[in-house]
Amino acid sequence: MMEVALYLLPVTLGETPVENVLPVYNKEVILGIKHFIVEDVRSARRFLKKVDRGIDIDALTFYPLNKHTSPEDISGYLKPLLAGQSMGVISEAGCPAVADPGADVVAIAQRKNLKVVPLVGPSSIIMSVMGSGFNGQSFAFHGYLPIESGERAKRIKVLEQRVYAEDQTQLFIETPYRNNKMVEDILKNCRPQTKLCIAANITCEGEYIKTKTIKEWQGKLPDLSKIPCIFLIYKCDNRYSFKFLPHLCHYVQMIYFFF
Repeated sequence: MMEVALYLLPVTLGETPVENVLPVYNKEVILGIKHFIVEDVRSARRFLKKVDRGIDIDALTFYPLNKHTSPEDISGYLKPLLAGQSMGVISEAGCPAVADPGADVVAIAQRKNLKVVPLVGPSSIIMSVMGSGFNGQSFAFHGYLPIESGERAKRIKVLEQRVYAEDQTQLFIETPYRNNKMVEDILKNCRPQTKLCIAANITCEGEYIKTKTIKEWQGKLPDLSKIPCIFLIYKCDNRYSFKFLPHLCHYVQMIYFFF
C-alpha cells in the first residue's frame, strides 16, 4: 500500500515518451493520487493523460501554484494531505521544487512535519552538468540573467570570475527566442580560454550537448532559437592531467610488479 506523503512528480522535458525517462513506479504512484498541486493545470492534465490514457482527469483535483499564489493559499492546499490523502506536485517540466515554485509547498510541508517523497525523473540542470565535463561537485544555477545588455555583460563577467575564484561551474538560461543573443553576449564578455557548454533539447529529439572554449565557439555557433537551452561556463584547466597522476603511477607500478 502506498505511503501517505507529498510526492514530487517529475515531468518529461518535452515530447519525449514517458517510458524513456520515467520509471514504472512513478506511474503507480500517480495512479494512487487524487490531489495535485501544479504549476499549470492544462499542462499537468496533458502530462497525466500521457502517463495513462485511461486516467479519469475529471475525478482529480488540481491546485494551481505559481508566483502569484499566496502563502496562505499554498498552506491551504495541503489540507487533503493533513487528512491522510497523498498529494502530488507537478512542475511545468522536469523536477518539481528545483528552480520551481514547488519549493514553496515543500517548505510548508516540511514545517508541518509532513512526509515528502521526491521521485526519480529528468532534471535539465543535473543532466547538463553531467554532459558538460565541468565540475559537478560545486555548481550554481542562476536562472535568467538581466535582459538589459549592460547589466547582462556585468553579470556574465561576475559569474566567470566565480568560475576561477571558486572553481565552480555556473549555469543559467534564457527565453528560447533570445538564445542566440545570449550566446553572442557570452562570447563577447568571457575570456577566450573559458569553456562554454551549450545543452539544448535535453532528452528530446535533436538533443545537443557540446563543450568548447570561447575561442573555439567563435564563428561556429548552432542556431538555438526557439529551443530550450542551458548555458554552462567553467574554466579550462588541467584537473585530469595532474589530479590522478599519482594514482596512475601507482597502478603502473602494480602492473610492473605482477608482470
